[in-house]
Amino acid sequence: MGRYFIHIAYNGASYNGWQTQPGLPTVQQTLETTLTTLLRQPVAVVGCGRTDTGVHASDFYAHFDFGVGSGEWGVCSASGQMLPTTHCPLPTDLVFKLNNMLPPDIVVYDIFPVADNAHARFDAVARTYQYHVSDRRLPFRQGQYCRIWFRPDLERMNEAARVLMEYDDFTSFAKLHTQVKTNICHLSEAHWDTVDDEWVFTIRSNRFLRNMVRSVTGTLLDVGRGKLSLDGLREIIEKKDRCAAGVSMPACGLFLTRVEYPSGLRVMS
Repeated sequence: MGRYFIHIAYNGASYNGWQTQPGLPTVQQTLETTLTTLLRQPVAVVGCGRTDTGVHASDFYAHFDFGVGSGEWGVCSASGQMLPTTHCPLPTDLVFKLNNMLPPDIVVYDIFPVADNAHARFDAVARTYQYHVSDRRLPFRQGQYCRIWFRPDLERMNEAARVLMEYDDFTSFAKLHTQVKTNICHLSEAHWDTVDDEWVFTIRSNRFLRNMVRSVTGTLLDVGRGKLSLDGLREIIEKKDRCAAGVSMPACGLFLTRVEYPSGLRVMS
């Protein structure tokens, strides 16, 4: 049995997040169903993380195993012959076939072999998210940014982003009642930039808490509109109380833009 990473991107507007949920459309379920059809055996995929309903990913990885075990035979999806499943390689045109069968809001970039113990979630060393806002109506960006009704002070928001970098406990921005063991995250990047008619918040860390980026963004926008001072931001973080922070921004403006792994993850086939 071999393990493979699959590199994808998706527009999350039509999905109830990444993770499979009974009776609801999700990216994981859609990908598993299509892989199962093409490979002619049940395929389970494990994602590099969970994105919530409506959140997008321009860079996302998952892993899956192909082959059922030593001594078992089946129809090889690559050759159409009866072979031991461990001897059957992935079809060389699998990426092409997946992109023909998947809905247009999901794309597969690559599939490559990795070590048998490689893990899409636990081996990731850093993730980067971006949140997009604008005070303008952008008809060609509908569903991919959040419209706000004020012009924020970009310099003040970048000062606030630098305050974030002073801390590693982000309990005040974590979704309540989740089963995580720690709320410690080590940020390595946090800043706002102007991109065309949008303001884009970029944040990079070794890990993120559920809803963290959206609640951080809402709080920094409070600074940008003059509703919150930098000292007030520090007080919010140090209270370690989600109720003290700003609102959680809508999902539509959030993108997972980069997932990083140690070098040498890919193995030669």
